[in-house]
Amino acid sequence: MRTGLLAKKVGMSRILTAAGLNIPVTLLKVDECIVVGNKTEEKDGYNAVQIGLGKRKVKNVSKPLRGHYAKSKVEPCERLAEFRVSEDALIAPGKKLSAYHFIAGQKVDVTGTSIGKGFAGGMKRHNFGGLEASHGVSISHRSHGSTGHCQEPGKVFKGKKMAGQMGNVRTTIQNLEVLSSDEDEGIIAVKGSIPGAKGSFVMIKDAVKKAAPEGAPFPAAIFGEKAAKEAAEAAEKAAAEEAAAAEAERQAKIAEEGAKAAEKAAEASEAESDGDNESTKPAAEAPASEDKGDSDES
Repeated sequence: MRTGLLAKKVGMSRILTAAGLNIPVTLLKVDECIVVGNKTEEKDGYNAVQIGLGKRKVKNVSKPLRGHYAKSKVEPCERLAEFRVSEDALIAPGKKLSAYHFIAGQKVDVTGTSIGKGFAGGMKRHNFGGLEASHGVSISHRSHGSTGHCQEPGKVFKGKKMAGQMGNVRTTIQNLEVLSSDEDEGIIAVKGSIPGAKGSFVMIKDAVKKAAPEGAPFPAAIFGEKAAKEAAEAAEKAAAEEAAAAEAERQAKIAEEGAKAAEKAAEASEAESDGDNESTKPAAEAPASEDKGDSDES
């Protein structure tokens, strides 16, 4: 089980596909997401990774928390969060995580604090239908109606759907799809909407109801590792291409030398055949000249 990430909600945008689909997305900023500490089974009774996001002025941090940051040798963060992990998924403090921790196509669960709507009635808060809009209902068309009972039990049960504070509660949206992740910009694009206002902090983690994504970095995507890996792969590819070009050049040179040798051999053979023809030609013409001389004497 991997750790999650802390992110700041930038806002909503859209992605236009090649098929002409307009997909709404939420942009999450995970820049400067750093590991602050670990909780272990031996010491704390459970395994977890503590993640920090953003920067905070030292004067606004309490002394105990300053000591906590100093122990990990990291700067004070604006927000802290813990994520339960397996024992093999613990990360050393001070490591900076990147947006590539979540890959395109995987499902995630996003937790945040929903936008507060203030005191709301039953129709807005719980989608009640309200009372009749006809005669006989006086100035109570949007009320939720009766809420209590008779003499027994003579009370309203806790949790009854009534008017009250709406929003401003911790909410989790499950099985959202990650459409893209940009390590350089520190942006994750999640399909659909997530709880929270612009600038609010949210927690992203692998979906608990879906299988672990294949190809996702484990235990986490450390910032810069992807670029270093791509650079190494590019260098390896360039070296292979250079070696292939050198081999092709060598083969071409060998072929050229072979062609020249064959050409020289052909010229030598042709010269030898011409020499043989010249040596046999005078021997054949000699008797003819002698016969002519005899005819003249006669």
